[in-house]
Amino acid sequence: MAYIVLGITGSIAAYKAADLTSQLMKQGHEVHVVMTQTATEFITPLTLQVLSQNPVLTCLEDEKQSWKPGHIQLADEADLFIVAPASADVIGQYANGLAPDPLSSIYLALPPKTPKIIAPAMNGKMWKHPATQRNIQQLTQDGCQIVGPEEQGMLACGYEGAGRLVTTEVLLEAIEITLKKPLK
Repeated sequence: MAYIVLGITGSIAAYKAADLTSQLMKQGHEVHVVMTQTATEFITPLTLQVLSQNPVLTCLEDEKQSWKPGHIQLADEADLFIVAPASADVIGQYANGLAPDPLSSIYLALPPKTPKIIAPAMNGKMWKHPATQRNIQQLTQDGCQIVGPEEQGMLACGYEGAGRLVTTEVLLEAIEITLKKPLK
């Protein structure tokens, strides 16, 4: 099956990454989880390490185990790169070529033909902000597939509207369709 790099960013929806990781493992994929520091405030790396059966990369300090930078190795080996949930902050970093952490460094180091799925999750006002929409447009031009967010639903902040991370089923379907295309 596929070698999947799953990025998780700081969003209340980060807990859904556990189910996504579990489902991908059940399908026989090799899953490597990379978390932003803020993501670790919502779900522990240990949970995802157990589910993925691989070490979880959260900071550049984690890379001291090998002579080859882990973020470069993950980028080189990825058949698919997915970030779910993707915060407004990370979307902005990707759109502007910034790499302050391992997850964004992996994104920048990916070979151009590696499929990239970005699944946004944020407050509806943040999602609809012109800067976020500009960043999404840039990512689309850069070859990323944007999956979501849901247009309606109760958000963690108490608002109703756009911004919720799509369901695990929708993400799995997007991954399956993407992987059916010829790999790099």
